[in-house]
Amino acid sequence: QVQLVESGGGLVQPGGSLNLSCVVSGFSLEDRAIGWLRQAPGKEREVVSCASIDSDATYYSRSVRGRFTISRDNAKQSAFLQMNNLKPEDTADYYCSTVKLKNYGCFEGSNSSRGQGTRVTVSS
Repeated sequence: QVQLVESGGGLVQPGGSLNLSCVVSGFSLEDRAIGWLRQAPGKEREVVSCASIDSDATYYSRSVRGRFTISRDNAKQSAFLQMNNLKPEDTADYYCSTVKLKNYGCFEGSNSSRGQGTRVTVSS
């Protein structure tokens, strides 16, 4: 059974940092590109960051580029999202998902698997 479990969300003040983790099971992470998506209240889900199988290619949305860093440890079946200099507009539920990473962008496919999410709230 394919599972992705996110953790590491919470309440943080503007300018603070969080490191999200995603542990996967039921498939080999080294076979799939992995990504982080988020959905803010009342907004559509958006792709935030993605990493190729061996991390030689990454994608960041314009809104997080320079502040967020994606990484993965295939041996530990895990992916991470280090979020620095957080802003109130980063408040959202964050999900990890298997994705398709192309040179023109990153997106979920019809066979993507997504976790249940972890909530990030950025507020003073």
